[in-house]
Amino acid sequence: MKSIVTPFDLAFNHLPLVAILRGITPAEVVAVGGTLYDEGFRLIEVPLNSPNALESIKLLKRSLPADAVIGAGTVLTPEAVFQVRDAGGTLIVMPHADVNVIKTARSLGLFCLPGITTLTEAFAAIHAGADALKIFPAELITPAILKAMRVVLPPAMPLLPVGGITPERMSAYREAGATGFGLGSVLFAPGMPAEKVTLRAREFVEAWKAQAAQST
Repeated sequence: MKSIVTPFDLAFNHLPLVAILRGITPAEVVAVGGTLYDEGFRLIEVPLNSPNALESIKLLKRSLPADAVIGAGTVLTPEAVFQVRDAGGTLIVMPHADVNVIKTARSLGLFCLPGITTLTEAFAAIHAGADALKIFPAELITPAILKAMRVVLPPAMPLLPVGGITPERMSAYREAGATGFGLGSVLFAPGMPAEKVTLRAREFVEAWKAQAAQST
């Protein structure tokens, strides 16, 4: 059992939704990041295959309050982990469960969300030090499959389905044991104005809070 509450824990407890800003540019990232923060988001990732992603991470880190946990997605190698750290990022999100990447992140004091599809990957990621598990792709891992996985995984390990998540789809995954979500193109797409991001962010946050109220 964890005895220390980390910045990731605080951000996750505030709102366990990770904003995935794939394709965002440095020119738009401050406005988009600001509106997401204002709507309650505290976990934001810029995938490394976005234009000049490391610069966007630097800008988010400078412009948002200290309780925002900023980092990168699509982190594929240990070398990329160092690049994210040097840009000021503290969150490493992966599409896979390479234990070398996870261990590198943890050795640098960064928070890590590896992507897993199977229980074998899940337990390897946990043993390597994962802070949470990205259930990916959610289009493949149905709520029924997630429910079966949840039974054998450590109860305290956060599970975040990612891929095709909409406000309407969250409920079934939550009932199956999901404790958060990664939100991609439904929340943000390249070129989307900040005003539209605000509306979509609000829909996700309201859906999360409504579902949380129903479960209490």
